[in-house]
Amino acid sequence: MLQQKRWRFAILAILPTLAIFAWVRMYPIVETLRLSLHQWNILSKNKPFIGLANFRELFQDQLFLNALTNTSIIAFGVVILTVPTAMVIAGLIHHRTHSRFSGFYETSVFIPHVVSLVPAAMAWKWIFDAKLGPLNALLEFFGIPAQAWLFDPVLSVICIIVLCSWQALGYAVLIYLVGFKNLPVSLFEAAKLDGASGVQRFWHVSVPMLKPITLYVSVVTLISAFNVYAQAFVLASDSQGAPGRQVRVLVLDMLENSFRNYRVGYAASEAVVLLAIVLVLTLIQFGLLREKGRK
Repeated sequence: MLQQKRWRFAILAILPTLAIFAWVRMYPIVETLRLSLHQWNILSKNKPFIGLANFRELFQDQLFLNALTNTSIIAFGVVILTVPTAMVIAGLIHHRTHSRFSGFYETSVFIPHVVSLVPAAMAWKWIFDAKLGPLNALLEFFGIPAQAWLFDPVLSVICIIVLCSWQALGYAVLIYLVGFKNLPVSLFEAAKLDGASGVQRFWHVSVPMLKPITLYVSVVTLISAFNVYAQAFVLASDSQGAPGRQVRVLVLDMLENSFRNYRVGYAASEAVVLLAIVLVLTLIQFGLLREKGRK
């Protein structure tokens, strides 16, 4: 009886939280799935059920395909740039743990993660400015021609990858630091006695032992990067403030279809595609972790 009362109390205690989670998280997902199957136009009272017609039109829409391609390139580019950089920085900070500046190093790296997104993007837009930006001034100092960073489609994508990586780096470093602090010291001491250098100990001991951390950081960073919006909106906008077509991303395309073209059902189908990408990436994460656990 005591065990049953404990279970009953635990269930009653978490019910309010589950109810809030279902209302805030699950209901919007279910409603989005429903809207994606309708021709839902804000200006029309008639919202007929059209099945998968939105999805068929979606994959024939060049703007959507362009947005999906740009978003995928940005997301994977952010992962490729962020993950190894975060591991190296975390390793350097970890091995400087006894330094009186270690707290300063950790704070400096983490600050970009908590800085407000739009002001940070505006600051980076000034850095990448073709005429007044310090980046081009630095390039010209070394005799390299100035680049139109935010007016070239390829360079604009690179700029967004750099900005997103700069913001994601702090969280990734923090997770890696936790991983480094939980590595067995005996392995490093044994490797050092065998004559392994610092770089060799990092590559042959730290990197293999941190594979679960690397997997987690990679998936979280990838999912976050797929939701890129404000970075592209600010960096790739023109002087009038209108979103530029240089770098069209999935969330921007979704918002334009919903609030500018009033095609809520069509935008919902784009959201479903984004949800499917996130779910696939999450399943890959769990699958890889399960395989590692079996080994």
